[in-house]
Amino acid sequence: MTDDFSDAGNTGNAFFEAFLTLHHGLPRQAPGSDTSTRALLSLCGPLPERPRVLDLGCGPGRSALLLAAEAGAHGAEVTAVDLHGPFLDELRTAAAARGLADRVRTVEADMNALPAEEVGDGSFDLVWAEGSAYIAGFDTALARWKRLLAPGGTLVLTECEWTAAEPSAGARAFWDAQCPLRSTAANVAAAQAAGYRVLGVHPLPDSDWDEYYGPLAERVRDRTGDDSPAMAGALAATREELDVRARHGHEYGYTGYVLRPVEAGGGGAWPARPETAADTAAVRAVNLAAFETPLEADLVDALRADGSWLPGLSYVAEAPDGSVAAHALLTRCEVDGAPALALAPVAVDPAYQRSGAGSSVVRALLAAARERGESLVLVLGHPSYYPRFGFTAASRFGIRAPFEVPDEAMMALVLDGSVPVPAGTITYPAPFGV
Repeated sequence: MTDDFSDAGNTGNAFFEAFLTLHHGLPRQAPGSDTSTRALLSLCGPLPERPRVLDLGCGPGRSALLLAAEAGAHGAEVTAVDLHGPFLDELRTAAAARGLADRVRTVEADMNALPAEEVGDGSFDLVWAEGSAYIAGFDTALARWKRLLAPGGTLVLTECEWTAAEPSAGARAFWDAQCPLRSTAANVAAAQAAGYRVLGVHPLPDSDWDEYYGPLAERVRDRTGDDSPAMAGALAATREELDVRARHGHEYGYTGYVLRPVEAGGGGAWPARPETAADTAAVRAVNLAAFETPLEADLVDALRADGSWLPGLSYVAEAPDGSVAAHALLTRCEVDGAPALALAPVAVDPAYQRSGAGSSVVRALLAAARERGESLVLVLGHPSYYPRFGFTAASRFGIRAPFEVPDEAMMALVLDGSVPVPAGTITYPAPFGV
């Protein structure tokens, strides 16, 4: 996590080697968990039966092993890249023990100088980088790694970010010297500017830091003997990092991103955009066609005339002929008086259902809300559909509907982790009639 550790060009540096030695045998080299890996994988959407996966900066391979076993219908073929040979030795041993040796191929290489003969352009359905993108730099990783993806491929990476609106001087003093952090909103904007659609955003819980720092702190405490100057320096740097986390951990955290390059020509098969006045009739027609009664279509019309309507947060997805294939709407609601957004309705013309049009319009709409600085979205919907966008049970945050509803159907999505999530009962706009 420190700048010396991230300097992949200093393989001969004694401090760098000491830092790596200190991490030998630890389960993780950055914050994370199997639960978060699975959550990010779920946001990727359908994958090929045996996807080709590239795990960059794999370390001892905790994510690589899970992906080899669980990505796709029958697991994945994983190419695991790391600069440090002993980590790859650990990975190969673990893969053999789990019966995955035929699914994991290791490449000892610098992720900033990938060997083309082993890591070819357009070769991977999934490029994965948990806790390692900072080595290249977030923007550089976005630019360099796009070319590695096959058509329709997905990039998943995690990044350390500010969660506090105004980080303290102490937190900045540490991180500005290591790898300067940005906010989630800034990184989402950077991903979109780099030509990606944001399929999902997953803030890592504090427990993911414990999975990394717990074993590392124990290793530091147990370290005895006549340490070399390099090892003494590595220990001191690690103690400082642990201390900064203890004092300022509420000001920063890790966030996972699931990204897919926008296809040439603008937005892939279902380009999504804000609705215009010319779309009003088509939006009503889609809602009438999508639902058995006119209630949802009437709700959209009523919300247009209500103070809860937010210009720019009604989106449509276009069919190949330019007609409206899908519609999604966000309007203002509250949780115990705090502002939030309600996602409703989401409608897809029956001719285009199960085609990706609905997912496209929802993802574009959520990205627009995030860019506007909104922090919380609520949805009452199918629990097998909305988690792909990052929604989880609202009850986890102490949020409840003003009526009886199955717990798993009332969901929440935190767009900005720096804003405290309010707890309490949802107040919907008057047109909802609740």
